[in-house]
Amino acid sequence: MSIKKQYLKSKPECKVSFKVLKADAKDAETIKIVGEFNGWSEDVEPMKKLKSGDFTQTLNLETGKAYQFKYVLDNSVWENEAEADAVAPNGIAEGEFNSVLDLN
Repeated sequence: MSIKKQYLKSKPECKVSFKVLKADAKDAETIKIVGEFNGWSEDVEPMKKLKSGDFTQTLNLETGKAYQFKYVLDNSVWENEAEADAVAPNGIAEGEFNSVLDLN
C-alpha cells in the first residue's frame, strides 16, 4: 500500500494517488476508497485493477484539511492504509481506527 501526494500550484488541491499491492489486496476483486471526502459512501468508483493485480486510483482533494478514510475490499472487508499520515479512533467500535490523510 502507498500514497503519493502532488500539490497543485494553480488551485488549493492535491492529487493523491493511492496504490494497494496485490500482496495486500487479499485476493480482492474490487477495492473502493471511502472516507470523509465522499461522506463515507460505498457507492463510488472502485480502484482500477492493474494486470499485475495491484489496484490504483487518484483523487483530487482540497488542501488544508485532514481526511479519515479506509479501503473496502469486495464490499465487505474494511482495511486501513499502512502508510497513512496518522490513525484516528473511528468512533464506532472501541479499539478500531481509521487511516488519516493530512493535506494541511
